[in-house]
Amino acid sequence: MTIAITAAGGHLGRLVVEDLLRRGVPAGQIRAIVRTPEKVQDLADRGVQVVRGDYADVPGLTEALRGADKWIFISSSGPDEDRLSNHLSALQAGEAAGVGHVIYTSIPKAETNPINFASVHKATEAAIKESGLSFTFLRNNWYWENLTATLPGSVEHGAIIGAVGAGLTAFASRADYAAAAAAVATTEGHEGQVYELTGDKAYSYAEIAAEVSRQAGKEVAAVNLDPEEYRSTLAGFGLPAFLAEGLADADSKIAEGALADVTDTLSTLIGRPTTTVAEAVTDALKA
Repeated sequence: MTIAITAAGGHLGRLVVEDLLRRGVPAGQIRAIVRTPEKVQDLADRGVQVVRGDYADVPGLTEALRGADKWIFISSSGPDEDRLSNHLSALQAGEAAGVGHVIYTSIPKAETNPINFASVHKATEAAIKESGLSFTFLRNNWYWENLTATLPGSVEHGAIIGAVGAGLTAFASRADYAAAAAAVATTEGHEGQVYELTGDKAYSYAEIAAEVSRQAGKEVAAVNLDPEEYRSTLAGFGLPAFLAEGLADADSKIAEGALADVTDTLSTLIGRPTTTVAEAVTDALKA
């Protein structure tokens, strides 16, 4: 059994590798496919197969994936047109390599999700189905880290900004989603399944700000901007235009309920509750 993880050097991919090791998968059966192997030398030192591979390099990725029984296909980042091109190239490599089963990280309700960049996931899912490969789709809701990565600055300035209004988001942590991917890769019965993965509770920014205020010992407000103002603010922070636009659009759709639905599928797969707001805030503030 060989389990391959592409984008294994990223935040989520690295956590997937660690979770597989915790589950007792022999290191030699885990193949970490990365663009820069030197960055994960510590994994190689622990016996993990570390292989160079890039979504845009079909021949190279084909060789990297060859012989993989399971492939955890982590979605890429960047402008939407580049992401989809990379995904389709990666899938071409997976087909050529003859991977046994592909586990793709997607977005909630990919076919109907109104968030603009959901279209990349919708198209990727469709291409995977058309390929004839055995598949599982992990439709991950938002990561806590999308918000908490900047929490120290929010505390300093006394504000968590966004454009979500009173919209709810069913956050879970990267570690939660990584554990789900590892669980699917190491257990049976997931072929053809589409899993809507969310935290156990959906939160408003007001609820999150209240918890941050409690733990930080100072008032931190949830400040709601209109989408264009939020986009401009993010661009002013130095974010690339595509990312500022994408995040502002996502917030406007979250305000309308795009990420509010809650399921127990994630907690069932990982065998424990998902990360709460209190835990996420604690981890961010002690980092």
